[in-house]
Order: sequence, then C-alpha cells, then structure tokens
Amino acid sequence: MGCLKDCCKKVLANPELKRFVTSLALIDPVNKKWWLFEATPDIKEQLQLFRKMTDSAYNFLPDGIFLTHGHIGHYTGLMQLGREVMNTNKVPVYVMPRMKTHLSLNGPWSQLVSLNNISLIDLNADSAIGITNEIFVTAFTVPHRDEFTETVGFNIKVNAYQTLFIPDIDKWNKFDRDIKELVKKSNLALLDGTFYKDGELIGRAMNEVPHPFIEESIQYFADMPATEKKKISFIHFNHTNPLLDESSAELNDVLTKGFMVSRQAELIILK
Repeated sequence: MGCLKDCCKKVLANPELKRFVTSLALIDPVNKKWWLFEATPDIKEQLQLFRKMTDSAYNFLPDGIFLTHGHIGHYTGLMQLGREVMNTNKVPVYVMPRMKTHLSLNGPWSQLVSLNNISLIDLNADSAIGITNEIFVTAFTVPHRDEFTETVGFNIKVNAYQTLFIPDIDKWNKFDRDIKELVKKSNLALLDGTFYKDGELIGRAMNEVPHPFIEESIQYFADMPATEKKKISFIHFNHTNPLLDESSAELNDVLTKGFMVSRQAELIILK
C-alpha cells in the first residue's frame, strides 16, 4: 500500500506481474472435491483462477477452508462469503479455538456464523482430522504475533505423501519443534519466505513483523543434504521480496543453493 519502490513501480506499469496473497488448493481428483488453505483478500480472483486451471471440473466454492491465523492476509477473504456478496450456505471453515472465538464474537465475522454462511469446524493442535479416507490434515502451533488468534502450520497427508505448510512463523529457533526433522519426515515443505533480508522495509523496524529472512533460512538449513534442501520451497513473499523477480540474482542464488521457490498457479502432484 503506497509503495514507491521499484518492485511496485514495475508491477503498476505491468499489471500482468501482479501476484496474489499466498493460499493453497488441495484437490482430490477421484472424489471431485477440493479444499482451500487460507481465505485471502484475493479470494475472488483465486477462485476464478482455480476454475480456469481446472476447466470448471470442481465446484466453484471449496469443500472446506483451513485457516492458519487471524492476520489480514489469511482470513479476511471470508467476507466474500457473506450476505453482501455470495451469501453462501454453511461453507465448512476449519479453525483453532481462539480463531473460533474471534470469528464468533467479533463483527463482521460473527454475522457469517449467525447467518450460517460458514460452519466452524473445530481443530485441535496435533490432532489429525480426516477430510476423506486418504487425506488427513494436522494443525500444529507455531510462534507468531498472536494478537487475536493462535497461529498454526499444517501437515497435509495424502496417503503416504506429507506436505508441510508454514506460511508464517517468527523465527525457526523460536519453534518448539525441530524444523529440520519435520522437513526430513515430509515430502514437501512450503515454508515462510516473506522477506529476503533485514532492512527490506524502508523506514520500518522489521522486528515488528518478525519472519525468518530467506538469508537466515538458507544458513539455518545449510547443513542439510541436497536431498532434503530440495524439499523446501519458499512461499508467502512480501511485495518487496526480490524472489518475485524472475531475473533477480537473489532468486538465482536460492535455486543454486538447492532450494525451491514456489510460484503462483504451480501444480504439485502429491505422490
């Protein structure tokens, strides 16, 4: 908002370079169901993109929405489900206890609940929930700025294939689990890559919005074998992050060091 850096000037001049806020679509092609991870401010465009990518083979609305936490980029898209827009009927929204309280007691979200636009489904930390016979989702808490809700990551298990989804965390060394061990146990790790380095936000103290800088993560995971590094794909980029620029030296450096960088509309087969 109001950014005058070259990164945003370039996108303003070339709107096709715009990228949406991070979310995932989990697709079950056998049962023709799908689930959305995060209800972002860009949900309208993201649902249209999903419809285009899947050639309208699935319902327009997901069979459920999983939320990580109560920050602007992760749940405010729920407003599009309300009376003023789609006026949906009991869309399942999977939430942790504090998120449930936040949505139930605070407007305008509480109206979504009272009008049955959404149906809140309880999640408990470290307890797997089966959404089909083959797909299980487990939430686990991560350290982050928990002003209104707790913050979680998800382990998504499709048969034997496991995906880690951690879009937001303060720092890896503040996590009460060994992230390296979690990566080893997973087939894919989609990890917080919000900022590339310290000082990226002009005129702001970056410790006010803590995230593991890409530079820190590269160093943190440096001792892992190449087979493990290539499981790590960075996600959730701030508009200032040079990894959004396909021609940047920073992107080339990350890829050269054996890590992956996720891209909008990327399709990943979980097997």
